[in-house]
Amino acid sequence: MKVQVLGVGCAKCKQLVANVEQAIRDLGLQAEVEKVEDIRQIASFRVMATPALVVDGQVKSVGKVLSTTDIAKMLR
Repeated sequence: MKVQVLGVGCAKCKQLVANVEQAIRDLGLQAEVEKVEDIRQIASFRVMATPALVVDGQVKSVGKVLSTTDIAKMLR
């Protein structure tokens, strides 16, 4: 599983990364977490607001810091 957090490094983006990593640990999953900060790469997902969460190439959330519980639901 590949999980990407799209964002330019703002506090909300950093919090989403931390929540993603915690959700993965809580679920005991094997997953690659990638922070995508390049504007061109972010635009390639057609995302207009950050932070955004992408799981295996599919955009799951845009413009919010999801809780670890919400992220865990998406990763199951």
